[in-house]
Parts: sequence; C-alpha cells; structure tokens
Amino acid sequence: MAKTITLRLDDDIYGKFLLAAREDNRSISNLIETLAFRKLTEEMFVDDFEMQEIRSNKALMESLRRGHRDAKAKRGRFVR
Repeated sequence: MAKTITLRLDDDIYGKFLLAAREDNRSISNLIETLAFRKLTEEMFVDDFEMQEIRSNKALMESLRRGHRDAKAKRGRFVR
C-alpha cells in the first residue's frame, strides 16, 4: 500500500523538480519517487555481479568476517 509523506523544499528546488516533472510528463511525486529509488538501487545496494565479485575475493571475505567478529565482541573502536 502506498504511503504519503511530507517533504519541504525551497522554492528554487521545487521549481527544478516541477520543470523536470513537466518535461518528463509526470507528477512531481512520481519524479521524486523514481529518482530516490534509482539513487538507492544504484548507489546504496550492490547488484548480483558485484556481490559475486565480493564473495569470490577470499581476502576481503576474511577481513569482513574478522571485522564482524570484532564488532560482535565489541573489540576495536568506531571510526567516523
């Protein structure tokens, strides 16, 4: 089921979204949803090919396992 959210935008940013939505013949809501979803899928998640490369890298996998064990044991320090 679709959810409704409130989003505050400066007038200048709103104008850019409005122009882009009109040029693409869609609503601002649809444009923002599409752009946000694209950003999430392209930059925040790995695709199947990338995941296969990660899993096939033995040194990387061991480093990730070691880091996971250390974090679980609360060893080390959080780096910002």
